[in-house]
Amino acid sequence: MIKKISPLAPKNFPKIPKVKGVDLGTAKSGVKYKGRSDIFTAIFDKGTTVAGSFTQSKITAEPVDFCRKNIADGNARALVVNAGFANAFTGAKGKKINKSIATNVKKILKCREKDIFICSTGVIGEQIPLRPTNKAISQSLKESGSDWKQSSKAITTTDTFSKASGRKITIDGHEVSIAGIAKGSGMISPNMATMLAFIFTDAAIDSRVLQTLLNLELRNSFNAITVDSDTSTNDTVLVFATGKAMDHGNVRPISRTGDPRLIEFRKAFKEIMHDLAIQIVKDGEGASKLIHVKVSGAENSSAAKKIARSIADSPLVKTAIGASDPNWGRIIMAMGKARESIQSRKVSLKIGKNLILKNGEVSRSYSEAKTKKYMEGSEILIDVELGLANGDSDIWTCDLTEGYIRINADYRS
Repeated sequence: MIKKISPLAPKNFPKIPKVKGVDLGTAKSGVKYKGRSDIFTAIFDKGTTVAGSFTQSKITAEPVDFCRKNIADGNARALVVNAGFANAFTGAKGKKINKSIATNVKKILKCREKDIFICSTGVIGEQIPLRPTNKAISQSLKESGSDWKQSSKAITTTDTFSKASGRKITIDGHEVSIAGIAKGSGMISPNMATMLAFIFTDAAIDSRVLQTLLNLELRNSFNAITVDSDTSTNDTVLVFATGKAMDHGNVRPISRTGDPRLIEFRKAFKEIMHDLAIQIVKDGEGASKLIHVKVSGAENSSAAKKIARSIADSPLVKTAIGASDPNWGRIIMAMGKARESIQSRKVSLKIGKNLILKNGEVSRSYSEAKTKKYMEGSEILIDVELGLANGDSDIWTCDLTEGYIRINADYRS
């Protein structure tokens, strides 16, 4: 089946900087996708630190368990990703497959197993064909390059475009690169979706500091998006810091969160994570519109997030927006089912700049025709003010169309 590229896809693949201390490789195993790479590897110089976050699902894939165990050490030498097979709910054989892949990588790189990270994405329950997969991994590890476009393509499944983002900053007078790639299109409701994201930098940052940064920025990036309210067994975000841009005599690694050198790094890191997260939503299966749900004035941030996510996850809200129908009653319904404190007489609602409700009543200035015209655009803002306190939250989602049904009905065909 030929995929139709999302109408929200960026026009061009972004320019991504080379990250010192990272060698990228891709290969074709030929077991799921014909004529395209489905294996991605990255080899890291010694001294690379790592941080990560994983799915909140109670059913986790073997690669997630493997990475969770290894990340405790905080060091990394290799990342291996296969697309097409999730290696989830695969029993004892799934563990043996991971062990075999790790042994293969360990033998080639002469590194410790606990410095290897394995991620998988694809169909749940199907076994990874081990021989062709290991052969392709071996081939990929022998490459030495920095082709971000090919790398980001190799990790995709139902994605219609490759997702990447990069920045350059300066630390202690040295140019530092940050680059990220991601995949995700459906089964997206991270609280971490079939979502994988990998971020690489040549800054020198302690693994504990890196973990803190990741935890802080997840809230407004990968944990603030939803396509269909489904959380995958394989969701993973990993961040690797090689230190090679700061590998100069008297340059100290960043070892505490209060280090002022982190200010510019965190800003760029935040931008990359948010950019990748929005790209995932823009590639939502069958999506034609990006939706930003903004809730403010809630009792607290937790209540605001629950209400915003309830709106963003509502099939009725999403189908109405897909049809450019300003049926604001569906938004009110979705707010109420979140079961958080709401006083109707204090609620105000805008769609874009169109004021619909003010203090719990339809605004005298409300124009359904103007609102409908706004909703025919490709980016929609739903802005809710609850008037109770200072809790706020932002969630990004997409509309729900017949395309979502077609893609998922045909997923295993």
